[in-house]
Amino acid sequence: MITNKIRNRIAEYDPRSIKIGVLGSHSALEIAHGAKQEGFETVVVCQKGRDKTYTQHYGNLFDHVMLLDRFSDLIEEENVQKLTGLSTIFVPNRSFSVYVGYKNIEEKFAVPIMGNRYMLKTEERNTPKNQHYLLDKAGIHTPRNFKSSKEIDRLAIVKVPERERKIERAFFYASSPKEFEKKAEERIKKGIISDEDLRKAVIEEYVLGAKFNANFFWSPLTDEIDLLGFDRRIQTDLDGVLDLPASEQLELGIVTQNVEIGHMGATMRESQLERIFDAGEKFVNACRKEYPPGIIGLFGLQGAITKELEFYVFDVSPRSPGCPCVEPTSPYMKYKYGEEVGPGKRVAMEIKRAIEDGRLEEIVT
Repeated sequence: MITNKIRNRIAEYDPRSIKIGVLGSHSALEIAHGAKQEGFETVVVCQKGRDKTYTQHYGNLFDHVMLLDRFSDLIEEENVQKLTGLSTIFVPNRSFSVYVGYKNIEEKFAVPIMGNRYMLKTEERNTPKNQHYLLDKAGIHTPRNFKSSKEIDRLAIVKVPERERKIERAFFYASSPKEFEKKAEERIKKGIISDEDLRKAVIEEYVLGAKFNANFFWSPLTDEIDLLGFDRRIQTDLDGVLDLPASEQLELGIVTQNVEIGHMGATMRESQLERIFDAGEKFVNACRKEYPPGIIGLFGLQGAITKELEFYVFDVSPRSPGCPCVEPTSPYMKYKYGEEVGPGKRVAMEIKRAIEDGRLEEIVT
């Protein structure tokens, strides 16, 4: 069983030689930068043809590079041996989950992961005990979920994987079953989505409010939760369309897409921070019960604050959220630690403390 392998391997690691590893995509730069700040050597796993960012432009952040034909080759025994031979603790990101695959991560990737490898799959809506199940168990406000397009009786957002890029989702909006059918047909004809993926789409009430991604870190060593800060998404080609006057938006007559291309930092009214912490703590407690030992390290709750000042969560990131803007724009970690602390640095701080206290097995799975 992989759990026993991880326990044995972490026990065999020389605490003085531990390195922090990451897949070369999504949030590798911020994780590596934070690791270097805390004095760790770093390992990056790159795919040929997608490596220049890590091997040339920011090669200063990485001490060891593994160059693979495909990211999915990471689970091959020789690559696992290379990582464990370097005493690597791996930090999961979205690209790691998608390209390596949940089953492979749970059953074949015998490298200690900073976090709970068995929770990564909860990001997908079609898995049992998924993020919506956890949010419900936590008692966190979520949008109403429609089981079928026939149930739509208010403005809804439809989330469907893109036909060509499954890692991205093609969003569209509908206020009735008829509007749903019309917009879905347009997108199928244009090749944006497939009929098969549409049948598995998530249809949920559109929450009217100010959007915030709340980025957290839970420490099993101290049983404390940190709010790293907030970010908001920059999306194409939606943002380009929204820059136009309303009359010209209507004249365009194009099918917009919400493809995430970047992030902006944000802050929240101080009087509302307690409800954000409350949501984070509730989620941590639910995860401890449903996926012991629970969520470890970084996670994100994406949602919106309504005019009634309620925080509705419509997406969970059970891994590194990937928001490098948080470190320089957020004051919340500075308030606690007296300095800027981003996601990568917070991960490295936890690993360093676990090494010093002889408690590494508590922060990895």
